[in-house]
Amino acid sequence: MTAIPDNDNNLDGPMVFIVIGKAYERDGDEEGIDIHVMLRAPDDDTAVRDALNALAEEGFLEADLDQIGTLTDIPDEEPHASAYQGALSGEVAIIKFG
Repeated sequence: MTAIPDNDNNLDGPMVFIVIGKAYERDGDEEGIDIHVMLRAPDDDTAVRDALNALAEEGFLEADLDQIGTLTDIPDEEPHASAYQGALSGEVAIIKFG
């Protein structure tokens, strides 16, 4: 399946999105956990929806998503390099910090 961008940019490969934010596991949790979610999607709306669904499946009750973007290069360092490869194969990769 080839992703078709919804703008005028030409795309050579699949669109891999990274969504950055903070997720909360408990009600009233003020700290939260910094997260990066990497996934393939045809557009940013679908990427956000799929990221939120994946976070809910992992037990997070709430999430504040701050940034979304597409990755233009394969990340060099772990855990992002593995997460990118997982996203290419259709997985939704959640990277937790802290």
